[in-house]
Amino acid sequence: MGSERLLDPFIAAADRALRAIAAPAHASRPYPGRLGSGAPILTPDLDDAQRRESAALMRVNHAGEVAAQALYHGQALVARSPAIRELLLKAAHEEADHLGWCEQRLRELQSGPSLLNPLWYAGSFAIGAMAAAFGDGASLGFVAETERQVEGHLDEHLQRLPEADVTSRVVVNAMRSDEIAHAATARAAGAIELPGFIAGLMRGTAKVMTRTAYWF
Repeated sequence: MGSERLLDPFIAAADRALRAIAAPAHASRPYPGRLGSGAPILTPDLDDAQRRESAALMRVNHAGEVAAQALYHGQALVARSPAIRELLLKAAHEEADHLGWCEQRLRELQSGPSLLNPLWYAGSFAIGAMAAAFGDGASLGFVAETERQVEGHLDEHLQRLPEADVTSRVVVNAMRSDEIAHAATARAAGAIELPGFIAGLMRGTAKVMTRTAYWF
């Protein structure tokens, strides 16, 4: 019985990984790309070039959400405080909504997710677990810095998305609001400021993923 309990967190982590990279995402909150009545937001028809650009950017966002799931899952596995573990899993649950929203928008744009999502998940899970190994304060600092960088990344996408693609803009703005809230929650829970070189390393790693996921 004792060994089974020791394995439970790892079994749960494996289950979360499979759900994030292999199962269709199911959002618990309504898709922002539809009105309260369920009708789609009126978006002008996109030409082929606009549709390809929107699809590429939403694929990057989807890959980013896969990575975010993995970061939080890795951090939750190693978290020392049960309260911090719950905070991380709650954030991951909200990021799963983003995953579902991005998948739906990709379908609407007649496109699909990055072929390298398993790689993004595995690498991000390892990074999240390593961050959490330095303590809950460092782990929360990692959350705050990650979400700050994601906010900047989404701001850039709002500038790059075709003006006519109102639906993608609404989805990205909804995601952006959640990321800002996650960063604020992490700071309030005791996040410590990360050294500048770590923040720079995080930016460099994110660039590799976003530039690759744009095409694949």
